[in-house]
Amino acid sequence: MSDKKYIALTFDDGPSDTTTRKVLDKLKKYGVIGSFFLIGDCIPGREDIVKEELDYGCDIQNHSLTHSDMRTFDADTIKAEIDETTRRIVAISGKEPTFFRPPYIYVNNLMMESIPLIFISGYGCDDWVPEVGAAERAKKAIEGAKDGAVVLLHDLEGNDATVEALDTIIPELKRLGYEFVTITELFKRAGINYSNAKKEVYSYTDQ
Repeated sequence: MSDKKYIALTFDDGPSDTTTRKVLDKLKKYGVIGSFFLIGDCIPGREDIVKEELDYGCDIQNHSLTHSDMRTFDADTIKAEIDETTRRIVAISGKEPTFFRPPYIYVNNLMMESIPLIFISGYGCDDWVPEVGAAERAKKAIEGAKDGAVVLLHDLEGNDATVEALDTIIPELKRLGYEFVTITELFKRAGINYSNAKKEVYSYTDQ
């Protein structure tokens, strides 16, 4: 039995014009991969960035079309948000997403019933808060780590403190014995797929 520990770095709210590429550069610098949860409305004009993510071996997943509070939507609107984002991802990747991260991690029963994807959260590092610096973001990422964990980060435009934090997060988690995998691989290793996934929002595969 393997004693390896596995963890997934995930990034929300892209693709962005500059920050996403900076994140990719950090991943390449350390030889690790991650997963990107895309906002559908951010994709047009940035298809080349998404292709770069894919070419490097990263996962591309669904983060809704407009990043709205989807609890306010009816079933048809919820489905339209997901379907259009998936359509745009498939047009680039040829592959449908398996995972969905709800905007703001706001969820209700209608969303669970209407969206045929595995719901993901992850443990956050407050990296969407401008006042939280790179060192604190890195500290939160490292302290929350455990086998099967999903790290919730953001590659939104201008989020350079997270780019900086990766220079601490990745080497330290490597030192602690973690292997970085995509969200797909993390769940595959845990034996979780859509047919047996719980109707809940995952932050760890052992929850």
